[in-house]
Amino acid sequence: MGEAGRPDEVMEDLSAPLECYAAVARIGKDWSEARRSGEIFADNALSQAMKILAGALPAVFEDLCPSCCQILSTRLSGIATGLELAEVIGRKYASVDGACTMHRTAKVQKEEENCEEDEEDEEDEEGEECSETQSVMSGSASISQRAAQKKVLTPQEREHIRYLQVVRKKDFVCMEWIKGMRVNILQGLELHTNIFSAAEQSRLLDMVFELELKGQRNELKERTYSAPRKWMQGKGRVTLQFGCCYNYSHDKFGNTPGILQDEEVDPLPPLLKSTIKRLVRWHVLPPTCVPDSCIVNIYETGDCIPPHIDHHDFLRPFCTVSLLSQCSIVFGSSLSVAAPGEFDGSFSTQLPVGSVLVLNDNGADVAKHCIPAVPSKRVSLTFRKMDPRKRPYGYRSDRSMERIPLLD
Repeated sequence: MGEAGRPDEVMEDLSAPLECYAAVARIGKDWSEARRSGEIFADNALSQAMKILAGALPAVFEDLCPSCCQILSTRLSGIATGLELAEVIGRKYASVDGACTMHRTAKVQKEEENCEEDEEDEEDEEGEECSETQSVMSGSASISQRAAQKKVLTPQEREHIRYLQVVRKKDFVCMEWIKGMRVNILQGLELHTNIFSAAEQSRLLDMVFELELKGQRNELKERTYSAPRKWMQGKGRVTLQFGCCYNYSHDKFGNTPGILQDEEVDPLPPLLKSTIKRLVRWHVLPPTCVPDSCIVNIYETGDCIPPHIDHHDFLRPFCTVSLLSQCSIVFGSSLSVAAPGEFDGSFSTQLPVGSVLVLNDNGADVAKHCIPAVPSKRVSLTFRKMDPRKRPYGYRSDRSMERIPLLD
């Protein structure tokens, strides 16, 4: 995934169905065999049939491409002398600009609608007469290839196409009684999918596992990498912290939960900065709350996160990107532990691979949330913006993360 101003490529499959050519060839073959075998109607019967067919010729030729009109008119005229009219009607429809509906691809249709400057060339190409089915097939393939070459999407156009494919669920509802009032505890919760391609997710995972190895080799700052001892099932997942050091609980040095302002960790890696820019540029997070920190969680099978509300040393909204495997998340104003790694709450939903969960309003501050024991290895990236008053001493803002351009 590139920087925000360099969108990713989208591959388009260009193919043209050949049913029309096959149908024309089949009609010609059937009539040729009938003529050779003598299975032709008597003159009177044939004359009546020709009259009926002559009246139906406009419908027969309608929606066929010029090349198919030429072939069909030639073969119908060869059936009997009474069908010279087929040649006239065939020429009329062959003069109409456009390709036959059955093998006009979406790409060619777009060319016809949006590339008026190429219309004259397309008319010349469509006016070519082809008597053999193979020639028609080759001609259509050539037109499609030229259309694909003429209309090359810019990086901005490709990014916009991907942006339009994002699915955003914002209608989560779970009503609970809070201080005597019925409250939707999930107000402000959003789930976005189709933000990251499979290739982009793979690059993020490669980065995470490379950083994990560096942490194991003591090549990162001391508080960046943490791998607590697994003292019980679900406890002790590996974490990587960038931007700030967050203390999860009271420690032996008397530190309370929250950002440790006198501790130093590694800055955000370039790929995580690009990920943040994508989230802001694609309207997943607002430009008023651009994350400046990230916590990476690496779950092994059976690991979990107990019920909690994220610390208010971080502003709202914040978000979590799910990678490698799907898992469930549980919400509720009150969550209980059913068993190690199992939790009961009033609402549960799935976090698909590559999805982005945004927490804001009641979804962040009224409802607690937790991750039950994951069924397989999982990686999550949680992006949050620090309260300016809680930033580490000596913190310097990153100018490259300011004024991120947004997509329309």
